[in-house]
Amino acid sequence: MVGVGRTRPEGHPPVVLSIAGSDPGGGAGIQADLKTFSALGGYGCAVITALTAQSTRGVTGVFAVPAAFVTEQIDTLFADVAIDAVKVGMIADADIARAVAQAIRTHRPPFVVLDPVMVATSGDRLLAPDAEEVMRQELMPLADLITPNLDEAAALLGRSRAVSAGQARTQALALLALGARRVLVKGGHLTGVEATDFLADLDGVVHELSAPRVDTANTHGTGCTLSSAIAVLRPLSGDWLTAVRGAKAYLTAALQAADQLVIGGTGSTPGEYRGHGPVHHFSTLWPPFGVDQLLRHGRK
Repeated sequence: MVGVGRTRPEGHPPVVLSIAGSDPGGGAGIQADLKTFSALGGYGCAVITALTAQSTRGVTGVFAVPAAFVTEQIDTLFADVAIDAVKVGMIADADIARAVAQAIRTHRPPFVVLDPVMVATSGDRLLAPDAEEVMRQELMPLADLITPNLDEAAALLGRSRAVSAGQARTQALALLALGARRVLVKGGHLTGVEATDFLADLDGVVHELSAPRVDTANTHGTGCTLSSAIAVLRPLSGDWLTAVRGAKAYLTAALQAADQLVIGGTGSTPGEYRGHGPVHHFSTLWPPFGVDQLLRHGRK
């Protein structure tokens, strides 16, 4: 079933909803999600849970949207649009977490990916402490897949951060025992020439998914990008493993092309600190097809 009482016509692009915060710099949050959905052939919708003031250098402010209005956004959308998958990102506080959980129970989307966003790439906190327990108790059991990084996995379990592949595997399985259906522990912060993630399935099997480690400082929004890529690919694939592998390949390509973008700072001073810039969501699609023709037409 797609949404409640609606079906998607055969051959139409998947319609994917991001429930997350807004990043005015465009590298993370709903902006990154919508770019990813489009880059991978989906149609993106968005429900905003929080407004942030942030740049490549850090977060200076967070304004949480009232939970009742988050609910209104979701209910209004589902009453009209057939949603194929939902990605849940930044939820800001406990009231919003409860509202999102109730909306998922009400509307029963086919696929739900939960990215348990707690801390930004810059290190700034994005989740109120009282919301962690709500996420753990109410949102996690509703998600088909959760995608914590090493710090988030440790926080959800109340453990120290994993420092080895073995510990990351163990924590993925522990999150299954805690109530998650499937877990992708992202191991990008482990050492090694490859970046390895750990996908724990319902049957307790842990798949190790590796890709070449990309040497770039432009890593802002990697978690948002990966989880949204999984969400848009899942309706197009036959299983979660295929979707995760495809999403990881997409993120690797976006990281490899990230240095083509110069986002943050003035971009004119060699060595100037710009913080963590975004990945290149449209690396395989730029320069945009047809733009030259459009501009030539406009000059006539």
